[in-house]
Amino acid sequence: MPHNEVGKTQRDRAKRLRQATTRSETLLWRHLKAHRLAAFGFRRQSPMGSYIADFVAHSCKLVIEVDGESHDFESRLRHDRRRDEWFASRGYRVLRFTNDDVMKNLEGVVAAIGLAAEQASPPSLTLPRKGGGRNSRDGVQSCR
Repeated sequence: MPHNEVGKTQRDRAKRLRQATTRSETLLWRHLKAHRLAAFGFRRQSPMGSYIADFVAHSCKLVIEVDGESHDFESRLRHDRRRDEWFASRGYRVLRFTNDDVMKNLEGVVAAIGLAAEQASPPSLTLPRKGGGRNSRDGVQSCR
């Protein structure tokens, strides 16, 4: 998948964030890593533009954010809206959960993420039948 070049500063910052995850991020990551959730490949603390997404599945263009209490302030909420708009302008859907949501309702959060990922993923394509699906009688392609 083509991607934009990420600078060293962003890579270093993402690495530090991966090393200092919150308890709720660690719990959620256990359900998202290694294609455990409906075979979607999630990355954690992934640099995207000037932002770092907590979790992202590029295949279904889904960003998951786990927010702490600092996101209750108006200035932080405005920043989050700008950030969400930036992701949306690139075709990504953002789901936000609080640390409290993850800690108290982990299974519900995982179910909501799985549903959003499945809704956003492209439909699987089936291969044509042997012979290309042509009707032998008149040579017209049939839909089955």
